[in-house]
Amino acid sequence: MTAHRLTRSLVAGAGALALLGGVAACSGESSSAEAAKEVGSRNGDGSLHLIDEQDRGDPVELAGDTIAGKTWDSADHLGSVVVVNLWASWCGPCAKEAPHLVDAYEATKGADVEFVGIDYRESSVETGLAQAQEWGFAWPSVYDESGSTALDMQGKMTTQPSTAVLDGEGRIAAVVLGPVTESTLVGVVEDTLAEEG
Repeated sequence: MTAHRLTRSLVAGAGALALLGGVAACSGESSSAEAAKEVGSRNGDGSLHLIDEQDRGDPVELAGDTIAGKTWDSADHLGSVVVVNLWASWCGPCAKEAPHLVDAYEATKGADVEFVGIDYRESSVETGLAQAQEWGFAWPSVYDESGSTALDMQGKMTTQPSTAVLDGEGRIAAVVLGPVTESTLVGVVEDTLAEEG
């Protein structure tokens, strides 16, 4: 058991709020959205939530058009560990996190690991694509103008940025709410890969 496993907790309460009010952040159009926004702000400190294998839910069903004009579907990546990062060009903490993501991507190359972004509530595909290129994101990003990925990701990604690690069955094994560091992300990916062995 690694040190990463010592901070286990589930995020069901935050998930329920996200399903009611949408992923924190966003429009502020209702009191539910405002409540979710406040929770997202409090929880967006980079805290790691690990989910035991027996407690994981169904596989996520994340699919959509990417900012590069292709399509991406989580069902096509079963068998791999998938890192899902929710980001946006207008998100200051996302900019600070970006180098850590790039370094983690480089550190896990060659392993059975895939990265995908969710370009969340972006003003345009062009804006998202330009930002991804500036930050050095070499992986695809699903364009999510409406915020519907809150449901696709089972309400567990409740702030910007958020990062989830999916196991080989496509289930959420871990979530980081707020900016993730390279060392944390690589450690969680390695732990999740080890489960497959």
